[in-house]
Amino acid sequence: MAPRPIWSGTISFGLVSIPVRMLTATSSRELRFHFVDRRDLEPIGYDKVRKDTGEHVDPEDVVRAFELEKGRFVPLEPEDLDRLDVELTHSVDICDFVCLDEIDPIYFRQAYYLVPQEGGEKPYQLLVRALEETGRVGIAKVVIRNKQHLACLRPWEDVLVLETMYYAEEVRRPAEVAGEVVGGDGIRKAEVEMAKSLVENLSAEFDPERYDDTYRSELLELIRSKAEGTPLPEPSKDEPQVVDLMQALRESVERTQRARARKAS
Repeated sequence: MAPRPIWSGTISFGLVSIPVRMLTATSSRELRFHFVDRRDLEPIGYDKVRKDTGEHVDPEDVVRAFELEKGRFVPLEPEDLDRLDVELTHSVDICDFVCLDEIDPIYFRQAYYLVPQEGGEKPYQLLVRALEETGRVGIAKVVIRNKQHLACLRPWEDVLVLETMYYAEEVRRPAEVAGEVVGGDGIRKAEVEMAKSLVENLSAEFDPERYDDTYRSELLELIRSKAEGTPLPEPSKDEPQVVDLMQALRESVERTQRARARKAS
């Protein structure tokens, strides 16, 4: 079933405006679990209660609020949000055109398709073609669900993909979370060359169809086995082993070389 549009507005750059609709480009296949009562496996519901008294609160009495300071909340009604600039909330405003290679993937969040609305087909295709032939992508700002996102607008299979991004202040630098970067003291040139050989032997053109969610498949199999009362396998108890790095690299290179030779024959 085709996804329903979640947003409609315009792509704006220079004096050009292109009417578009936004649709989700991905769908999660994550397996979702429920909380149940262990005694009879009856589902446990989620209830909205006051944190101070534990008293139940009816849905019509729940309102969104922002905590301005500790313990001081400012309620926001839907009509308050409607007062915001309509143009701001219904426009993909392109700020710059840049090379995609200049954007590190750490900045990307969520992908959406932008498709033209009636009357916008020609300027839409012109933008797709211009981006394809210049190798550029648009860096834009867009408001989705009451949050302004930085976004990358790029062509893919003749359609525009809007990829929401983190702002620079939202991306932690490695030193903030990992302290000092691990140094490379003691690495020998021969080890680097062997590691490069292993990378080359395992190199291939990217094909997303080659990869699947093996953890999800095994989890589904485990769920089916439990449902049918089939005995479950004993969990693996492999102990971590200290290995000789150079020996491990050499064996890996040899193994991948043999695998490539079998594929070629």
